[in-house]
Amino acid sequence: MKARVVYFVTGNIGKVSEVVKMADPDIKIEQIDYDYPEIQVDELEEVASYGAKHSSQTLGKSIIVEDSGLFIDALGGFPGPYSAYVFKTLGNEGILKLLRGESCRTATFRSVVGYCEPGGEPLLFVGSVDGVITGEMRGEGGFGYDPIFASGERTFGEMLLEEKNEISHRRGAFEAFLDWFKKSG
Repeated sequence: MKARVVYFVTGNIGKVSEVVKMADPDIKIEQIDYDYPEIQVDELEEVASYGAKHSSQTLGKSIIVEDSGLFIDALGGFPGPYSAYVFKTLGNEGILKLLRGESCRTATFRSVVGYCEPGGEPLLFVGSVDGVITGEMRGEGGFGYDPIFASGERTFGEMLLEEKNEISHRRGAFEAFLDWFKKSG
């Protein structure tokens, strides 16, 4: 049986290798480094839906995109879909300053995978993991908010990549997509 191909539109080769490890041998994931326009809205689902449809129509291929965000309860869900921009401007130290003296430190990492075929409408797959924002950065691993987001006793930054990938929001979203994709063929 010939492997089915799905194209992952991202510039992040690390994300691609994570998905390749999750996929069955009969599903081939190929990267396309295409910089699609990312709309600025308050919902990850809208960002992923737009990116998937735009990329599929432009490239003429069945594609997936992924968007994720950190939603901090005490900050009303901020930074949410603006997480990448906020990380570039405030960083982890800025988030910790915003939460200084705050007793509620619960947060959720969310990921949305958007899949679209040329001429079709996007399908969305969501994953999430709950945790807390620590009082200080801990760990050297991961990237972005990983050193301040704890799931259980350790931050994502303190976990080995394999440990983080077993419980991450991104894994949940991609597993949901891969399960659907396998059954749809």
